[in-house]
Amino acid sequence: MESREANSVDGSSDRNLDVVERRVQRLFLHLNPPPELFDGVEITPCAGRAKVIDVNREQLAMYMRGKYRELQLEVFDYFNSRPELQTPVEISTGDHRELCVRQLVGLVKEAGIRPLRYVVEEPAKYFAIMEAVGSVDMSLGVKLGVQFSLWGGSVLNLGTKKHRDKYFEGIDNLDYPGCFAMTELHHGSNVQGIQTLATFDPINDEFIVDTPNDGAIKWWIGNAAIQGKFATVFAKLILPTHDSKGVSDMGVHAFIVPIRDLKTHKTLPGVEIRDCGHKIGINGVDNGAIRFRSVRIPRDNLLNRFGDVSKDGKYTSSLPTINKRFAATLGELVGGRVGLAYSSVGVLKIAIVIAVRFSLLRQQFGPPKQPEISILDYQSQQHRLMPILASTYAYHFATLHLIDLYSEMKKTHDDQLVGDVHALSAGLKSYITSYTAKALSTCRESAGGHGYAAVNRFGSLRNDHDVFQTFEGDNTVLLQQLAAYLLKQYQEKFQGGTLSVTWNYLRDSMSSYLSQPNPVTSRWEGEDHLRDPKFQLDAFRYRTSRLLHSAAIRLRKHTKTLGSFGAWNRCLNHLLTLAESHVETVVLAKFIDAVKSCPDASSQSALKLLCDLYALDRIWNDIGTYRNVDYVAPNKAKAIHKLTEYLSFQVKNVAKELVDAFDLPDYVTRAPIGIQAAAEDAYFLLAQYSGF
Repeated sequence: MESREANSVDGSSDRNLDVVERRVQRLFLHLNPPPELFDGVEITPCAGRAKVIDVNREQLAMYMRGKYRELQLEVFDYFNSRPELQTPVEISTGDHRELCVRQLVGLVKEAGIRPLRYVVEEPAKYFAIMEAVGSVDMSLGVKLGVQFSLWGGSVLNLGTKKHRDKYFEGIDNLDYPGCFAMTELHHGSNVQGIQTLATFDPINDEFIVDTPNDGAIKWWIGNAAIQGKFATVFAKLILPTHDSKGVSDMGVHAFIVPIRDLKTHKTLPGVEIRDCGHKIGINGVDNGAIRFRSVRIPRDNLLNRFGDVSKDGKYTSSLPTINKRFAATLGELVGGRVGLAYSSVGVLKIAIVIAVRFSLLRQQFGPPKQPEISILDYQSQQHRLMPILASTYAYHFATLHLIDLYSEMKKTHDDQLVGDVHALSAGLKSYITSYTAKALSTCRESAGGHGYAAVNRFGSLRNDHDVFQTFEGDNTVLLQQLAAYLLKQYQEKFQGGTLSVTWNYLRDSMSSYLSQPNPVTSRWEGEDHLRDPKFQLDAFRYRTSRLLHSAAIRLRKHTKTLGSFGAWNRCLNHLLTLAESHVETVVLAKFIDAVKSCPDASSQSALKLLCDLYALDRIWNDIGTYRNVDYVAPNKAKAIHKLTEYLSFQVKNVAKELVDAFDLPDYVTRAPIGIQAAAEDAYFLLAQYSGF
């Protein structure tokens, strides 16, 4: 009995094995058909290898370059011709700081690049210089920004003619190296909370600058530890009064304070400077801490564009309140955020160029008995890198738009434009630098072990860029500023006011949000529909309007029990998501405009492909929001996912041309695995670097 059962079981197992074996054989023949099957039949290339579009690299590069490309090439060529000024892979903090000074002096005095005049007159030109310099060495880019945008910019934007006449030439030719002393040990983002004091002494016609406690020590001040001779110091302006209080706090103002002797370079009396030491990145910049002990400066050293003090101690200002003066002061410093957003895109370009080129040359595995394939042929690698490539293009056009707005603002000083630029620069700086920080890690991981080699730059790019998320405004704080501005616009709309051009999409999309989603269009899943810019932009705007409306309701509800501060904190994550959603909406709108404006047909097709990938990838990443309100039905969500994967595959087919169009020479990318050459050359450079 047991023997019969055993034989029965064995027979059943044999039959099952036969079935499995036949299935495996059929599957193998399906994947690897015998050659004789195709006798007399012409075999076409695999669709995976076919290029959907033909990209004219030169035409696309020309469209991307911008009008100051020649100036950027001057910067690149200068450093390429001076190998002793190129930053080595391994360098100590001290040597890097010294090199950074020599790089800046060479750029200004040898190459003849004089950025200061452009800070006010042609901001777009200044930002082009800043991007190019940052591509050479991010420490140099930051040092240039400290000297010309922060120190120089504060004198030009917050001072008056007497300050420009006295300091412009010295700042421009580097005779007056300076720094920007705003942040304190206890206060960074909350500038109005800084404690440094500048008390007016009417008898001597001087201000006395003082650090009242350790928490008020100026901290992380670039150029302060070694190089700076002047500092723009932000402090509370204190005036003597004849009432019971004795003094009056007029709010935060900016003052020019000499910190080192112009001839001996020794620290001046009353000024104590310490070195903040080695950092995660940007070690070519000498960050320091400064304490002031009753340092006296002339009354004329007050940067008095928005508020002045007469010899007898009388305060005058065209702006009636401390808050308005503070807002005007910070508004003039918004160029730093614009520059960081733009420079962050420059870093992202370098990283994605290296990652894509390596992914094209690196070959691993493949079908049986066939050559290995490039790792970019794997769907997982496409999923990693192609959305980053699309986003890089998107942010390129968005930051160019921001620079145009900022340049217009500097010319017209239009109040509405000032508010728009302040909010949009806060949002774009925060969103783009956060995205770039994450993308740099993804690009590093996508290059495997070779990506971990310092010579291939991912590590230094990631470490140097990391602080972009913090300085010129912490990213979380900046997103809150944007959210507050959106809520202000929302309130004005429902009180019958008009919305500025930047925000007028809220008018229509808010009306759309207040009605139910269309049950028909929510199920449309055709490719033409999903790639229609109208559908994409409507979806982004719908989400932003929904978030804005619900945020306003929640804030109103919680304010009754928690107060305004408590309500804001209760809704904070919601508000951050709202701000990010608005930024993505603006980025997509500018990308769509750039596609429409492209004069070359092949380049336009390539940009349209990238724009579609950017839009649908963002929708898919937040598909839960759209599903929760039935804006997208299940079948449509699935179609969006499938199309996103297909678009990534299509972008992969022209990825080489797309990264080449950034027009970055090999001596700028400076990564062996990212050169424009055959795989053998890249591997040879790596081996050579290791001493073989």
